[in-house]
Amino acid sequence: MHYYTFSILGSPLEPLTFSSLDPYPLLDILLLPFQKKEKDAVVLEEVDKPEFKTVDIIEAKNLSFSKTQYKFAKFISEYYFCSLGEAFSLFVPFDKDINTVKIEELKTSNIELSSAQDKALKELQKHKVSLLFGDTGSGKTEIYMKWFEEVLAQDKSVLMLMPEISLTPQMQDRLEEHFGDKVVMWHSKLTKKQKEKALKMIHNGSARVIAGARSSLFLPIKDLGFIAVDEEHDDSYKASSRPRYNARDMAIYYASLLKIPVLLGSATPSLSSYVKFPYVRLKGGYFNQNRRFVYEPHVEEITPIIEEAVTKIHAKKEQSMLFLPTRANFKYMICDRCSYTYKCPYCDVGMSVHKFSRRVKCHYCNFSEPIPEICPECKTGNLLSSRLGTAEAVEYFEEKYPDLRVGQFDRDKITTQKKLKALLSSFNEGEIDLLIGTQMLSKGHDYHDVTLAVILGIDNILQMSDYRAREKALSLLIQIAGRSGRKKDAIVLVQSFYQEFFSPYILKYEEFLDDEKEFRKELYPPYKKLSKLSFAHIKKDKANDNMNEVLQKLYYAPNIEVVGHGPSPIEKIANKFRFQILLRSDKSTDLIKAIKMSKNILCEVDMDPIDFV
Repeated sequence: MHYYTFSILGSPLEPLTFSSLDPYPLLDILLLPFQKKEKDAVVLEEVDKPEFKTVDIIEAKNLSFSKTQYKFAKFISEYYFCSLGEAFSLFVPFDKDINTVKIEELKTSNIELSSAQDKALKELQKHKVSLLFGDTGSGKTEIYMKWFEEVLAQDKSVLMLMPEISLTPQMQDRLEEHFGDKVVMWHSKLTKKQKEKALKMIHNGSARVIAGARSSLFLPIKDLGFIAVDEEHDDSYKASSRPRYNARDMAIYYASLLKIPVLLGSATPSLSSYVKFPYVRLKGGYFNQNRRFVYEPHVEEITPIIEEAVTKIHAKKEQSMLFLPTRANFKYMICDRCSYTYKCPYCDVGMSVHKFSRRVKCHYCNFSEPIPEICPECKTGNLLSSRLGTAEAVEYFEEKYPDLRVGQFDRDKITTQKKLKALLSSFNEGEIDLLIGTQMLSKGHDYHDVTLAVILGIDNILQMSDYRAREKALSLLIQIAGRSGRKKDAIVLVQSFYQEFFSPYILKYEEFLDDEKEFRKELYPPYKKLSKLSFAHIKKDKANDNMNEVLQKLYYAPNIEVVGHGPSPIEKIANKFRFQILLRSDKSTDLIKAIKMSKNILCEVDMDPIDFV
């Protein structure tokens, strides 16, 4: 009889011991009986017969993890405070039944680089980790693809990480134009059949260029030789649930395990990457038209100035974009008599209006109900909406200007890859005059004839209680502005009371980063490491008591600082009361030691947090 310890995939439990008459290789995946169900689990090690009674393994699955995947999963479990089973659940195992196919010789795609691009590539290739700091339109993608070409010529594969909403049909077309049927796209919008086809190509090695969202980092890619992380500054690389990993940081760690280079790229790189890694600055680009920035100091609203700008552009048969940070109709509903804010019954946040479905919805727990007719607090007042949303803006322009063809570009409307492709195609073919959307507007899309970009709500981002608020607001403004003026001169109309902050940096992001360094020193990343400890329970006292229990132990931990503690900014989500502790230290190892010594069962750990609500 053989005895093995297993990690059950997706389970928060520590490894368990099972028995078998047959021997199994380590890191194979087997089917086990667990809590009256059958669960997949990975073999960790063979052990001596335990003193307790064991249960037998059901069957083998002909799937296994590699030794590198094991090292990677172990690091994730230790650094991000999750079980090994939760870390392993991120990974797609190798299929032992699929044989590697023989790859036909790759045709050279003859990607031509300018002298500036070629010089940048040669400099970047001197480093294991490097940053390509390139303006919008400067040709970052061409540099990625030239590097891909060189790696593929060595009979190796490449991985390109992108934010989910940057995985556009346009990018797929560009990659396939150069690398043909060796390209596989990987993202959440793939159908089951598309995923199966993509995985088969990855398993048998016929896919050599894999472009995907953060989850593609955990695919079983054979002979991986290079990783590119596009839009490396993007917050969507950070997972919001356990394991709370950051795919950009994990790409760097994974590349170090494989001893391969990794390239980070962005027009507005994060301060952390700018400070930590050698970078090449690539200025200018193919689109040399001027963008004129106009500021309107005004609260978030469609004003006569905005309307006039949109209608003038329409009269010239050119296109406009309008950015709003809020999808749906409005963020909050407030009573016009008692000022009561209509909140989710399970969360301490306002409900968002979705007029199309005639419901209010909580964007935190997804609770929804019909739009209320009167204020539930005073029983007499009317609930009025505040903060403009995309659907409201679309409705406004459609009703007031019937000749204006308006498109909505947010997660409420773009729910499939097919819808994304159709909308982008319609816009680029001139079938839409005004495209209104959220941050999806800023992500890697090529808009040919946009000569007006209107940016609303940027002050809300600048005023967030987040040490990166200035960086996030300026980066977003630059990214959206960069989608205009590709072929003709453009106007960027910014509704903001903070022109004195934005204006000096709008064309000099490098200067902003250098100034921001001084603001962050001795306080925030990249000069300090942060960790957020969260406590949530339906009983408020229990959540608070658990926080205080951990807090008392932390005061004895060396080399860490308790920055703050107490109720979370949003005190209640999904009917649970929330408390948190924010920690700071010079080293992540000191934070990890302190948290391991102090944490209790209710304590959820978020290393390198980017969300402070």
